[in-house]
Amino acid sequence: MTNPILPTVRLGDDGPAVGVQGLGCMGMSEFYGPTDTAEALATLDAALEAGVTLFDTADAYGSGHNEELIGPFVRANRDRVVVATKFALERRLDDPAYRGIRNDPAYIRSAVDASLRRLGVDVIDVYYMHRRDPAVPLAESVGAMAELVAAGKVRHLGLSEVTGSELREAYAVHPIAALQSEWSVFARDVESSVVPAAAELGVAFVPYSPLGRGFLTGSFAAAEELAADDFRRSQPRFRGENAAANLALVEPIREIAAARGASAAQVALAWVHQRAEVHGLTVVPIPGTRKRSRLAENTAAATLRLTAEELAVLEPIAGRVTGDRYTDMTFTSAGRD
Repeated sequence: MTNPILPTVRLGDDGPAVGVQGLGCMGMSEFYGPTDTAEALATLDAALEAGVTLFDTADAYGSGHNEELIGPFVRANRDRVVVATKFALERRLDDPAYRGIRNDPAYIRSAVDASLRRLGVDVIDVYYMHRRDPAVPLAESVGAMAELVAAGKVRHLGLSEVTGSELREAYAVHPIAALQSEWSVFARDVESSVVPAAAELGVAFVPYSPLGRGFLTGSFAAAEELAADDFRRSQPRFRGENAAANLALVEPIREIAAARGASAAQVALAWVHQRAEVHGLTVVPIPGTRKRSRLAENTAAATLRLTAEELAVLEPIAGRVTGDRYTDMTFTSAGRD
């Protein structure tokens, strides 16, 4: 497949114009086993050359390391790069396993200053609430985020893992440019509530893990093949009988890919891209990679068009997946709508 410069779309009605596929940078710092820093940085440059302009990070990735890692790249290409980062997942250096959620205004104000410092920039293009704490009124959290826009520290607001009703409530306080949640051939629960709300409000959808955390690439068969420190080893969909059952679901994707002269990853990404037409909203997936070869493969998928027959073959897959997306689903929007 050819690998042309990506077309651009806009995040929200008044948000930034970005390449129709972004880059998730999380794995450059942790979660997916050892990384080659030099290759990861070279992948950032290759992405920009290919037309990727939305680069996604968070203060939780590597406990701030990921923002520091991509900061020099962002600053060197500030007029071309749209940097998105997130707050809300609290981590502790003295307890690496700890995960908390903070949405209170005081925390938000301190978190944005820390992210600005690590990135080394004056303003963040898209600032997401990474996770929602239902104990904190949403109007308070989004109100504090809106103050950051007024102060010139943030240009546009985003939310992650919220429900349709929560998105509407937040939008009533301040326009939301982008909504980020997991969406793939394997994970389609967002289609019941938040996707229709995003389409109604003109909010762009930014799917994370559009390749099912690598499962849809067909590059491994079981969690045991992953690095010892790869967090996927603990995730339900990658363990035991679940892994075996889910691996079988990848076969139709492989067959379509073989017939089209594409890779399984490209077919899975093409499916996500075509959700834009199916649901009538802007969709900018952010597959994560640390390698230039994978970057080229992923961006080429933006021009792959699946036929109605191929889409029909992929349609039932999500309903057959076994195992939850996370070990602890309370860190998602599940059960709140």
